[in-house]
Order: sequence, then C-alpha cells, then structure tokens
Amino acid sequence: MTSPSSSDWLRPLGSTGLTVSALCAGGGVLSGMRQTFGYDVPRSQAVDVVLRVLDSPIRWIDTSNGYGAGEGELRIGQAIAEYGGLPGDFLVATKVDADGRDYSGERVRRSVAESKERLDLAELPLVYLHDPEFHDFESMRDAVDTLMQLREDGEIGHVGLAGGDTTELARYLDLGAFEVLLVHNRWSLVDQSAGELIRRGVADGIAVVYGGGILANPRGATRYAYREASPAVLEAVAEMDRACREHGTDLATAALRHSTGNPDIAATVVGISKPERVGQLIAAMEAELPAALLDRLNELRPDPRHWIEGLR
Repeated sequence: MTSPSSSDWLRPLGSTGLTVSALCAGGGVLSGMRQTFGYDVPRSQAVDVVLRVLDSPIRWIDTSNGYGAGEGELRIGQAIAEYGGLPGDFLVATKVDADGRDYSGERVRRSVAESKERLDLAELPLVYLHDPEFHDFESMRDAVDTLMQLREDGEIGHVGLAGGDTTELARYLDLGAFEVLLVHNRWSLVDQSAGELIRRGVADGIAVVYGGGILANPRGATRYAYREASPAVLEAVAEMDRACREHGTDLATAALRHSTGNPDIAATVVGISKPERVGQLIAAMEAELPAALLDRLNELRPDPRHWIEGLR
C-alpha cells in the first residue's frame, strides 16, 4: 500500500531525474473555471489550498498556462510568495497552451514566458504539451519542435505530453523525446480506455501520470471527462458508491487507490478545491480496503462500449 509513511511515497519520475510524491495536487479546479467544473473557487480559497499542500506530504502541483486564462498560475504564484518561496523539494509542473487556434512555435515560447512570470519562477522543471488532440497533427510539428528546443536551450527542464484522446496521444509519442505522459479520465474504476497507451508508455521508458474526476463526488457529479456522463457510467458509479458504503468506505477513496495502486502509474493528479481536502486525501491513502470490495468494483465496471473512447 502506497501512503506518506511508505518507502515508495516519494519516487523518481521516470528518467527525468525529478522526485515526486505518489499524489499530485491538481490545479485546474483552483483556477476559477466554473464552466468546466460546475463551480467556482474564490482566489483566497485557492491560495489557502496551495498553502496547505505546501505543508503536506504532497510534493508537487499540476497547473497549466490556460487554466482560467492564467488565473490558475497566478493563484499558485501568490501562494508561493505568501509561503516565503518554493520549498526545495516541491515541484510545479505546468503546460503550454494554444492562444485560441494559435499553437505555433512562437505561441509555445510566449506560453512558457507567461507561466514563468505568473508563477514568479525562473525555472520550470516540467512542461507539458497540452491537449494537442484538438489541433491538426501536422500543424503541431512546430509547437513540438519548439518545446524540445526550449529544453535543449535550458529554458525548461523536462518535456511531457498531456491530454485525453489515446489515439492522438499515441501519434505524438511516436515522435519521440517526450519524458512524461499525463492522461486523464481513462484509467478509472469505470473506464480503462488508456490501458494500452499506459503500457506503451511504460515500455518506452516514459513516466505515466493519471488524473480523473467524477468518482470524487458520486452523488453530485454528472459529468465525466468534461462532458455529460452516459447513463451506463452514471449507473455504474451509483452501484460502486453503494458497494463502497456497504464496506465502510467511500468511492473517492477506492477510486484514488485504484490508480495509485497501479505500479505503471508514477503519480495520480487529484483536484483539491478546499484546504481540508488535503488531509482527507492523506487519510484515504492510509485506509485499508478489503479485497472483496475491489473485486466487486471490477465487476461493476461498464462494458468497454460505454467508455469514453467506445462512444466514438
């Protein structure tokens, strides 16, 4: 069992030379994106969350240039300043984003510069190419080449690839040189569309990071992977929630342990919108889950045709 008290809580992030914790704080929900997440997080609350994370066993946070049109990075930067600077063992990972339809090499350079300014960090140890699947693959070569050149020039540390569509992400992995793969919502208790991509990344020596959503709020959320969930998924979530409660735990804990218990996944990104959630996550990592529950949850997983990539 991986927990803050276990020897594998801190682990190498693939071949990057970076050390990370098994949990990564997700900065998306801290960015004030009501339209995406269905609720807002005030700036003061977001700053408090980051301050709590900085004092916790969680040793990195994930954000992006485009989260809240830059508001996410600004809030994290404010928290770091209030904390008195970034601890030496803490990592901030961010992503380059398009400006509208502009995902040119020049846009990538501006995105990196904007992130450094908002975070007030001279060094960005890990920068992902974010959501390239929403852009024409051939037109993205300049963006990819520029990001790799920024690494070569020492402007950034390491280069990752972050997105959802596993077919498109695989095309980018074919280009080589990516060191970390972040895939969202496709390795959960209800959807394992990313299984083949995760295995491919591990075989290629790429660190795999996973992020997910709906199972943290099984009786309130109706969206999965930033879209309305199918009836089959919602039914499975409800049944899984019931099974967890019958075994004296909650679905959020089981979902978290599903990804953190996979040895192929280096870390799991978890959105944290309230300061008290930090302690709850740490407690969830320490909880014992009965084998009978895990078997039951596997039985309740929807048929692959209801997974995100089975709905195409």
